[in-house]
Amino acid sequence: MIKFGKWIGAGLGLALGGPLGGLLGLLIGNAIDNIQTEPLNSNGTPGTPPVSGRGDFLFSLTVLATAIMKADGRIMRSELDYVKEFLKHNFGLEATREAMNIIKKLSTHEIPLADVCNQIRYNMDIAARTQLLYFLFGIAKADNAVSDPEIRLLENISDMLGINRTSFNSIKSMYYDDLESAYQILGITSTATPEEIKKAYRKMALENHPDKVGHLGEDIRKAAEEKFTQINVAYEKIKKQRNIN
Repeated sequence: MIKFGKWIGAGLGLALGGPLGGLLGLLIGNAIDNIQTEPLNSNGTPGTPPVSGRGDFLFSLTVLATAIMKADGRIMRSELDYVKEFLKHNFGLEATREAMNIIKKLSTHEIPLADVCNQIRYNMDIAARTQLLYFLFGIAKADNAVSDPEIRLLENISDMLGINRTSFNSIKSMYYDDLESAYQILGITSTATPEEIKKAYRKMALENHPDKVGHLGEDIRKAAEEKFTQINVAYEKIKKQRNIN
C-alpha cells in the first residue's frame, strides 16, 4: 500500500472516481466507487472543466508516463532511470520517490489509456492538459531521443486529451533546434507574412502564459515559464531571419 504524502495528496479530486479512481484504489489498497467524474451540463453533455488541483495533475502525469513506458510491452531499467532523473529535476526528491512508487505499482496493471485520457479531458482545463503533454514529451526525450513509436503514442494521447494538432506540433517542435521548428512552435509555416507571424506569436504567448497553471504549484509554473521562453526564442529567431521589427 502506498502512503500519499503532501505531493500527491494535495487536491486529489479528479481521481476519486472513474478510471483514475480505479487506479488510485489499486495504489491505496481500497476499492473506490466508480462515480461520475465528468462535469455535466443540464442537457447531459460535458460542461466546462473545473480547476483541477496539483494532486490531480501530478497523479495524471504519473499514470500517463507509466503508460508510455509500458507501450512496448515492458518497462526498461534505463527508462525508469531517465524518468527518475526527469522527475527529480522538475519536482524534487520527495515527489520523485512518491512517483516512482506509483509507477512500480502501476507497472503490473493494465492502464485503460483511452478512458484515463477521456476523464482528464473533461475534468482538467486546456492549459493544464497542454502542460501535461509538454511534460510527457520531456519524459519521452529523457534519453535524448524521441522515437517514432513514442511520437505516435504522444500524438494519440494528445488527440484523446482534446489538444489540437497545432498545439501538439508546437510542443513537439520545442524539442528540436532549427528554423523550421521555430515556425512550428508558433503554429505557422515559413510562408507566413510578418503580420501573420506577429499574430501567431501573440496567440501562442496568451495560450501558454505561465499564470494559467500557477495554481498547480511553483515547479509546474516554472516549467511553463521554460515553455513560454521557447516561444519567445522562436519568435526572435524568426524575426531576425526575416528582418521583422
